[in-house]
Amino acid sequence: MRRAFAGLGLLAALGVAAGLWLTRTDPLPEGTMAGLTGDPEAGEQVFWAAGCASCHSDAEAEGEARLVLSGGQAFPSDFGTFRAPNVSMHPEHGIGSWDADDFANAVQRGIAPDGGHYYPVFPYAAYALAEAQDIADLWAFWQTLPASDVPNQPHDVGFPFSIRRGVGLWKRLYLPDDFALPDPPDPEVARGRYLSEALGHCAECHTPRDALGGLDRSRWLSGAPNPSGRGRIPAITPDELTWSRSEIAQYLADGLTPEFDSAGGHMVSVIRNLAHLSDADRAAIAAYLKAVPPSG
Repeated sequence: MRRAFAGLGLLAALGVAAGLWLTRTDPLPEGTMAGLTGDPEAGEQVFWAAGCASCHSDAEAEGEARLVLSGGQAFPSDFGTFRAPNVSMHPEHGIGSWDADDFANAVQRGIAPDGGHYYPVFPYAAYALAEAQDIADLWAFWQTLPASDVPNQPHDVGFPFSIRRGVGLWKRLYLPDDFALPDPPDPEVARGRYLSEALGHCAECHTPRDALGGLDRSRWLSGAPNPSGRGRIPAITPDELTWSRSEIAQYLADGLTPEFDSAGGHMVSVIRNLAHLSDADRAAIAAYLKAVPPSG
């Protein structure tokens, strides 16, 4: 009997050790940001391409007010309601006390300075593919933004999803190590792929998810249920989005469709971001959308 209890205890200890190992954080290699000098002007372009203001500014903000990243927007999901945090440069309520390494680990690995996991509603699974220089530039621009003393609001997430440690296992299952479109045919599509997959994270809304909330990469950009429960996010694969490249690029600039309709919902904010990009970058995104595999 004593041997049986000892065996069970050993199995339990091994199970706990395996769980801790599988759910541990995996920060960026030490020195990733060392030697990089951020350019705030280039960082502003990364900021708009990455859509930071869409989640972290007030939903009704316009113009310069979109640079006040006080958080507070609510994002319902099958796992609970998440609320965007204050990520302004306020030292207490925002991220004003962070350094470049803290920022890079948060953006690309979903790891807080205290070592905890961020929920994947923060699209670090996309940003993980971004170039380190772009993250350095983004941080340089971020430090020019105003501070806000608005307190953070808690998430409303039930058990077992309230156990953040479990997010570590989710990361092991779903953090990508490469782009969904493996071989872009030319530099313009490659640029569009980078803007769409690594920064703009289009797939976060336009790709369906599995039961654990991971993106179904076999149905990339093929449309998905709206997390709000209202309607469906449309497919933007070339067999479904039949606009020409120039029509797509124009829509990304002003939100007007070839049928003289206008963008709605969260896409309004996305258009406001993309309007800051160059014509060449919007054309590159359009070229990428024409190059992804059809959804059918």
